[in-house]
Amino acid sequence: MLKGKHIVLGITGGIAAYKSVTLLRLLVKRGAEVQVVITPSGKEFITPVTLSALSGKPVICDFFTANTGEWHSHVDIGLWADAMVIAPATACTIGKMAHGIADNMLVTTYLSAKAPVFVAPAMDLDMMAHPSTTANLALLRSYGNHIIEPAEGELASHLTGRGRMEEPERIVEVLDEFFSRKQPLAGKEGLVTSGPTYERIDPVRFIGNFSTGKMGYAIADAAARMGAEVTLVSGPVSVKSSEKGVTTEHVESAREMLASCEKAWPETDIAIMCAAVADYAPENPSGTKIKREGNEPPHITLVKNPDIAATLGAEKRPGQILVGFALETDSEESNAVKKLHSKNLDMIVLNSLRDPQAGFGTDTNKITIFRQGAEPLRFPVKSKREVAVDILDEIIKLH
Repeated sequence: MLKGKHIVLGITGGIAAYKSVTLLRLLVKRGAEVQVVITPSGKEFITPVTLSALSGKPVICDFFTANTGEWHSHVDIGLWADAMVIAPATACTIGKMAHGIADNMLVTTYLSAKAPVFVAPAMDLDMMAHPSTTANLALLRSYGNHIIEPAEGELASHLTGRGRMEEPERIVEVLDEFFSRKQPLAGKEGLVTSGPTYERIDPVRFIGNFSTGKMGYAIADAAARMGAEVTLVSGPVSVKSSEKGVTTEHVESAREMLASCEKAWPETDIAIMCAAVADYAPENPSGTKIKREGNEPPHITLVKNPDIAATLGAEKRPGQILVGFALETDSEESNAVKKLHSKNLDMIVLNSLRDPQAGFGTDTNKITIFRQGAEPLRFPVKSKREVAVDILDEIIKLH
């Protein structure tokens, strides 16, 4: 599965850099095109001449070529890559990645990368166990990076413990497994809703909620990476999709979102209703700003918005899969199960505002999945990117 893939191999200044030569050789033998980006300290352990000979490409270390002044664009490298592998990843580089300290070509490339990133830590056992290292790795996981856990064994210090960089053969296996499972949704049409809806009171004010769209966008991007062509119907948010297979339609109100969904639904194989749609809207929005005059506040009559998931559920044909979301503050599970049945859903994803690492605006989520005729599936706190994969994996089992 690595044939033709563009791999950025990042090498940092640790004794395990000698293993990177074997890793590079294995990637090239599998048919991957590899661009090596090395830190200045990495060159103290392995020479660019060796790496260039094996990769067939000049090794990049600095922002500029000293003799010619040629600029090496970290942005272009990040966009070129299908995956980025940092092996070995020292405690120093892990800390810089976690906190965005872009003082070398490797970290700036990492910050520009749109592709999945795999990090293979390598350091002494006490450094590996230090709270700062643990916290930095947790941060990288929360960003959606894949951590290839170090092995136990004899270390460069001649101590024995956890901190050995995973063997190159295993790193290649991890990449193979990742790319081989990427396309289970190839040929499928996906529909994802995301973000809030805004229901205008007047040209200045609206009824809305705190949704940022992060979860829905993570699902849309993950589905595209798995091969689906995705229509993402998005309320007003600041996040953007980075995947070529995602077509985004921007809407404002619940009725606009319903119209876009009904248009896409007949050709859709899998629909995931992740948006936080406002339940009510002003009956008669004002065309001009409502002035604060007198002592009495304005009277605003609300009307119910259409239930998008229920509308699609009523129109669902055999073979289509419809997934809903439930964000609850009380009686969470019973409310989620009620929605599962009343809206003719195949699956519903529950998250609770009572979980501090779930809900609006966070980069993590904690979910429980309910399916028709099956026991609930409970998941621990994960990054929203990882949660998106968990949700899609369960949807694939339904198909």
